[in-house]
Amino acid sequence: MIGSLKGLLAAKTPPQVLLDVHGVGYEVDVPMSTFYNLPAVGEAVLLLTHFVVREDAQVLFGFLTAGERACFRELVKISGVGPRTALSVLSGLSVAELSQAITRQDAARLVKVPGIGKKTAERLLLELKGKLGPDLDLPAAGAPLADNHADIAQALLALGYNERDAQAALRALPPDVGVSDGIKLALRALTR
Repeated sequence: MIGSLKGLLAAKTPPQVLLDVHGVGYEVDVPMSTFYNLPAVGEAVLLLTHFVVREDAQVLFGFLTAGERACFRELVKISGVGPRTALSVLSGLSVAELSQAITRQDAARLVKVPGIGKKTAERLLLELKGKLGPDLDLPAAGAPLADNHADIAQALLALGYNERDAQAALRALPPDVGVSDGIKLALRALTR
């Protein structure tokens, strides 16, 4: 019904943004992967959307890339996986990381996502096999570095830092940093 919204970013309060489209403010829930790549408040943005109508609510979910939206739509097709769980998966893993986990049938990677248990992870791997994987049009070059940054972020979260601080520390890291060096550098940046 609503395929995309283009307007000014009026407010950012994770995991929701307020998008002003010609005077109408749309509240849009976004995964953290989208949230951290949004422009500053007051700047123009285009979000691809998925509109969910339930008995008690109408909710818009927004994504910066077509790949994120396609992945979200595949996730919500799975029995027992609702929009909130799908948003959680995309907040914990990039589309490339999720695709790798499915290709490798790596349930342990999915279980690291908050709200995903072993049974749900196994169901996701089974249901998404062949739907997300090497055939998905993704840049292959960024995968190892994305894994390093994801591992560093997981370590920071495990140490008790919040998502916002962890992501801020990751942005300050060199792009080719290893996991152990990245954790040390991130901890130094967070303790200043």
